[in-house]
Amino acid sequence: MIELKFANLLIENRIAYITINRPDKRNALNSEVVSNLKQLFKEAEQNPEAKIIVLKANGDAFCAGADLAYLQQLQKNSFEENLEDSNHLKSLFEAIYLNSKIVIAQVEGHAIAGGGGLATVCDFVFSVPEAKIGFTEVKIGFVPAIISLFILRKIGENRTKELLYTGDLITSQKAKAIGLINYIIDPENISSEVYDFAQKLIKSCSADSLALTKNLLAQVPTMNLSEGLNYASEMNAKARSTNDCIRGISAFLNKETIEW
Repeated sequence: MIELKFANLLIENRIAYITINRPDKRNALNSEVVSNLKQLFKEAEQNPEAKIIVLKANGDAFCAGADLAYLQQLQKNSFEENLEDSNHLKSLFEAIYLNSKIVIAQVEGHAIAGGGGLATVCDFVFSVPEAKIGFTEVKIGFVPAIISLFILRKIGENRTKELLYTGDLITSQKAKAIGLINYIIDPENISSEVYDFAQKLIKSCSADSLALTKNLLAQVPTMNLSEGLNYASEMNAKARSTNDCIRGISAFLNKETIEW
């Protein structure tokens, strides 16, 4: 287990659990929290014992977004200093969205502003019924800048405008209906449901295939049709030469059960 000041990493049964641990501040983000998370996502991605990553949090909130005291402090910074800090957060979202491993958010409390961003950039979101999600930046004179790109990709322009212009918190039920989250699970069952889902991916899906597919889905939306098709063809050709593809096709042809 790796324990940092505001987060820790535990690998069990091929799942890397990254837990935000700042419950007294509702797991709010500051530079140090972001640094801790970036380090742990890198560790989890590079560790061959982990195939799936689960992001969760201790306390009543998943993440309340940016630490307001920290934001107030940043107002004294120059533009260049604030740009450096913004890029620090951007690189955390990239570390999750572009991670070669599938990332599951286990949301057991409110996910607000940057906290909603942390959940949104994950590949799958499991939430308890009581949790709310929202991007409240416009209500304090701020802007949901970085996360807007990921929300647009996930739910489209019309619904993104509704969320970001109003700054309203929405229920997990509405979040599921518009595609922000995938599953709503009772608190007493969410850990086991996330575990079972992760194990299904671990045992039935090739790690190489998951990584290539995740990369494909991250890159193609920014391409025109011709570029996208060319890139898809390259990924198709690349996949054929992987050891996983060779093993998988051999097992299928020989009617063998393969466990990845």
